[in-house]
Amino acid sequence: MSAIIDDKVVAGAKSANIVKEDPIVALTEKVNALYFFRDHYFENHSIEEAIKKNGDVEKEMKDTLSKLDECKGYEIDGSRAKYYYLKGKALNVTERFIPQAEELLTKAVKLEPNLVEAWNELGECYWKNDDIQQAKNCFVGALRHGRNKVSLRNLSMVLRQEPVPNTEQRIQNIQKGVEYAKEAVSLDTSDGISWAILGNAYLSSFFTIAQNPATLRLCMSAYTQAEKDIVAGSNPDLFHNKAVALKYQEEYSLALKSFERAILLDPVWETPHNKRDELLQYLKDVQNSVNNNGRVKPKRLYQMIRALDVKHLGPYKGGSFTSGQKTVKLDLVLLKDLVLGLNPEKVIFGKVVCWIQDTDCVPFAFCLVDEEKMCIAVTVYNLAKGRGVTVGDSVAIPEPCVIHHKFSYLNNDFDFKSIRVETPVILVVNGRKLGREQQASAKLHTFKKTD
Repeated sequence: MSAIIDDKVVAGAKSANIVKEDPIVALTEKVNALYFFRDHYFENHSIEEAIKKNGDVEKEMKDTLSKLDECKGYEIDGSRAKYYYLKGKALNVTERFIPQAEELLTKAVKLEPNLVEAWNELGECYWKNDDIQQAKNCFVGALRHGRNKVSLRNLSMVLRQEPVPNTEQRIQNIQKGVEYAKEAVSLDTSDGISWAILGNAYLSSFFTIAQNPATLRLCMSAYTQAEKDIVAGSNPDLFHNKAVALKYQEEYSLALKSFERAILLDPVWETPHNKRDELLQYLKDVQNSVNNNGRVKPKRLYQMIRALDVKHLGPYKGGSFTSGQKTVKLDLVLLKDLVLGLNPEKVIFGKVVCWIQDTDCVPFAFCLVDEEKMCIAVTVYNLAKGRGVTVGDSVAIPEPCVIHHKFSYLNNDFDFKSIRVETPVILVVNGRKLGREQQASAKLHTFKKTD
């Protein structure tokens, strides 16, 4: 790192000696070096030292602030706003909200309203303090002075968190958020932070607007691009949010590993720990339920299976159903006859023996047993709050999509099959097809630091 200010010059400041080097240039280098230290920490430290990162960044911040304070007595003609901006930015390097940073950055934008970087830093201050509206005002204001990736991607985040009066406004915000994030990426395709926020924007779009598999693929592609950048790839938020997407895809093994990566990068952050443990417990519960027929006693199970009646197939009883304007033929088959992946022109039928609690309430999961006492897990997405099936219900599922989950994690061996149901309206429960009122979009919870 280049010398910041000549020691003799600093020592002679009270004597009004003239600084040989422009303090603003030197201080800018110092603040940039602080952020480089934070963002490239794992280039010079092992992952095992992650626990020390926040403390080490705090030390560098204090050192940087001391250099800024050494210049406090100088009259920096025409650069007062930039001085306030640099000090505010230095204070803003940590994850926590620091009121002094907000005060300094507010002064900076008042003195120099065209200072886009100060507007962005001030917006981040408000963001950390959960003042969404003020954060939005800052990023919108910054964009009036020029399109830049930081304002665009931050505005994308803010719009997804902004309180809105209705679903229509939320959808509009999500759509705008995708466009802002795409523009941010287009301004610098090598910036992994922008790619990560684009991934979050696509994920929000998938949950809120339309659950199109192509949108989820765009999301995962953006996360993959983000990981190529050393700065974004060192960010635990990326791996937490990627794990959320992977869990929804039912890529459970990869989701657990992604949560694990977030834990390694920030050992004191509790959220990925909790989410990893919750997913692990959920998977254990599913496997135990499948292996033990929902823990239903043999006599009760026998009675439930005897009660299966083909009349409860409802609209699927006739061997066909209408999908749009197309008539699809259906053959009733046993669970053992299903193949992995989609089973076109097939319908399965069984009794609900249990449901499995998931802390996120997405998906709604239950176990189904057919007439041969074979048990399989069923995961239903887009189910409205308070809706579902109960133990003893007869359920028919047309053209089931079967997934085989077989992997090991932390001395746990998983090996079970499940049927994924994207929308509840295709289910027939006790002879009746579920209505549209049973369907609702899932609610997405990504971590708020980057989304």
